[in-house]
Amino acid sequence: MKDYRRLIQNIQARTNPESIALEKAFSDELSSISYSDILKYVRYAMKGVEPEYTQKSKLAGERVQNHLKQNLSNVIYKYQGSVMTNTHIKGTSDIDLLVITDSFYAFDRKSINTVVTTESLKSQLSSYQLEKLQNELKGGGYSDALADLKKNRIDSENTLNPVYDICDISHPKAIKITNKSLNRDVDIVIANWYDNLTAVLKDKDSDFRGIQVYNKESNSKGDADYPFLSIKRINERSSETKGRLKRMIRFLKNIKADSDLEIKLSSFDINAICYDIETSKYSNKNFYELVPIIYLQLKSLSDNIQHSNNLKSVDGNESIFLNDNAKLDSLRNLMSEIDSILLDLKKAFVI
Repeated sequence: MKDYRRLIQNIQARTNPESIALEKAFSDELSSISYSDILKYVRYAMKGVEPEYTQKSKLAGERVQNHLKQNLSNVIYKYQGSVMTNTHIKGTSDIDLLVITDSFYAFDRKSINTVVTTESLKSQLSSYQLEKLQNELKGGGYSDALADLKKNRIDSENTLNPVYDICDISHPKAIKITNKSLNRDVDIVIANWYDNLTAVLKDKDSDFRGIQVYNKESNSKGDADYPFLSIKRINERSSETKGRLKRMIRFLKNIKADSDLEIKLSSFDINAICYDIETSKYSNKNFYELVPIIYLQLKSLSDNIQHSNNLKSVDGNESIFLNDNAKLDSLRNLMSEIDSILLDLKKAFVI
């Protein structure tokens, strides 16, 4: 059996390094299962960090914003990452601040053009929707796009360098600062909006818009990402399941953090694995009953090549395991850790 007391201490040190008093509801829940170390471990591994820590991470981001606002114009500030879904497992989690230019945007001209010129696809749209897409195609190119992004990067560097003792501008895609007083890191990422077919039809609602990250080394824009759609979907589904989705995501992250095995799965991957589980399988389960649900999901992905090949990211735009045997090996290592926990739960006559 694993040393669950030690593992609990690891989680406590990671998620609550300043030993902030636990919320009463969680404290009361722990007292009801104090007889079982394994139950306490599972519950701790599924718990979010205390709100005070998350507030500090956001405050560090807001302070960066306030500095940048003095010198940057025509930009929009947005956050991305696990802090925005409360699935981070470190009390001192860093936060990603996106500095998105508002002077231009890019869009998926090829896909939109295909829709408006293909009768079978056009017939699925209303006249209003078709007009939206046709109007999008009328827009001309913007020749200063890279120049604008480069300027935002340089201006951000010049603004933040004198303010922060730790300001690393060497990374091509991000400026990395440390706010010493708050003990938080902030990654500042320069980007522009990117609209696919869905974003245009959704009237460019920011939840559905993508971004392209600027790379100063190559002076180029990256492939489109859709962080806000992922945040929206995780938050909504977890709300529908009374927090159970986020509990499963945190559980896998904490297992990965304490494992001695090689588990090269990112938060992006773990989000997709858990989001893929049908909500009917877990929407009414107790926290410890989520463990076999997670195990069966990993087993299905491991054993069923069609399942793993078809698994998409939360935003639906990227394959997670397609043609990636090394990542599947990491999945199996994660599964073996859960298998061990599951056996210990059974020994304790919990499930």
